[in-house]
Amino acid sequence: MITIVGGGTAGLITALILNQRLSDNIRVIKSDKIGIIGVGEGSTEHWSHFMKAINLDSWELIRKTDATCKLGIYFKDWTEKPYYNNITNFHEIKIAQFPIASALNYVNDKDQVKMTDYHTIDSKVENRNLSPSKQYHFNAFKLNDYLLEKCSERGVEIIDDEIVDVNINEDGIKNIVSKTKIYDSEFFIDCTGFKRLLISKLGAKWVSYSKYLKLNEAIAFPTGDTDEYTPYTIATAMKNGWMWRAPVWGRHGNGYIFNNEFTNSEEAKKEVEQHLGYEIKIVKNVKFEPGALDRPWIKNCMAVGLSANFVEPLEASAIATTINQTFAFTNHYFPNNEKEISKFNSKMQDIMMNIRDYICLHYITKREDTNFWKQMKKVELPESLKENLEAWKYRMAISDDFKSRDYLLFKESNFNAILYGLGILDKNSIKKTISKYDKSIIDFCQSKITEYENNLDELAKTKYVSHKKWLHNAREKYISTFKYAV
Repeated sequence: MITIVGGGTAGLITALILNQRLSDNIRVIKSDKIGIIGVGEGSTEHWSHFMKAINLDSWELIRKTDATCKLGIYFKDWTEKPYYNNITNFHEIKIAQFPIASALNYVNDKDQVKMTDYHTIDSKVENRNLSPSKQYHFNAFKLNDYLLEKCSERGVEIIDDEIVDVNINEDGIKNIVSKTKIYDSEFFIDCTGFKRLLISKLGAKWVSYSKYLKLNEAIAFPTGDTDEYTPYTIATAMKNGWMWRAPVWGRHGNGYIFNNEFTNSEEAKKEVEQHLGYEIKIVKNVKFEPGALDRPWIKNCMAVGLSANFVEPLEASAIATTINQTFAFTNHYFPNNEKEISKFNSKMQDIMMNIRDYICLHYITKREDTNFWKQMKKVELPESLKENLEAWKYRMAISDDFKSRDYLLFKESNFNAILYGLGILDKNSIKKTISKYDKSIIDFCQSKITEYENNLDELAKTKYVSHKKWLHNAREKYISTFKYAV
């Protein structure tokens, strides 16, 4: 028996993966008295790995969670001109790890949207009987209901109870206790969020990233429906942090994440209202310390989700971390095997350092128009990121720059997209590298890029449709033969 305490997104995703990969004896203990964070959910391409692994239906997901397609992130006001992070359709032709096609686009100053999926900027998606995206925006509460429904359908035991105490012994957790019952289990998974109710009893320590990442509070608020939905998240730099905007069917999820040394929730609300031009209603105010546990797996207990780590919403790493962590766990789960536990914890450290460095990279901007942005220019960077930035002065990021690659969320293509958007890449150095390769290879890559660009207008007429219209069709004309379109 594996017992998961906590019925939020992390707990239910973990339950579904373990039910598929490890055991049909999975139990989730959740309390209806304890709400979910629910500030809006966005995913990365790792969501498609999760859906494939447990055979979820994209069309059902879209209908039941009010999902919209996500093809990237549009960064506004971080730099002099907006930039767009989408690696879904990158022309990733590589030679000895060097991404030739991407490099050609970069040195020729091609628009990032054109380099990936040009029509997304016009809120269009590819019109086909498959989901045009591997990523989504969800209504957080409807996503929770959907995952709970899938757990019940697949035999995961769901218990409504509130755990109030944890008993430990030399082997880890002996049992967990509610007001009316004692629960025994072979293994326990802590998905209790910031409370860390189980893992804290076993001596896990929080490793803070606040030295490098300065945002520590967020307000979340909904806004109304619009005639069209962007197939991307909008991340707008604000005076003391940044604001996200993500469409779901019927409304938008929004939030402003900031450093509370420079502002507070009420002032942040006023700043948002001034920016938007109308009043908003805060539905969540969350304070946090960015960081991760030194050991998410101790003895017979593992922490997942907010119990194990939290950085910030930028790049939507939370769900992806839960997915990759649980996949890794299924490959290392041998009860009481300290070597496997040590290997797993080491991989989790690599995952979190990768996320930390990637998020830190986004803040290396030239903005200095407010005290917050002036202070951000003085923030110390992690040694691992500083070492890579030294190399990236002369070349693009390559796969050798990253270890534990099987579980990392962000790799060379992700980093290169941000390096280019921020203007950090040295085009002259990249040109020199390109010039060393055989001309026939360069010509081949260039021909593929040119072919794509020359067909943009024709694609717009024949293959692309309004994002909202596509979603309407997906919701209204759902047919059971369109399955596993991930």
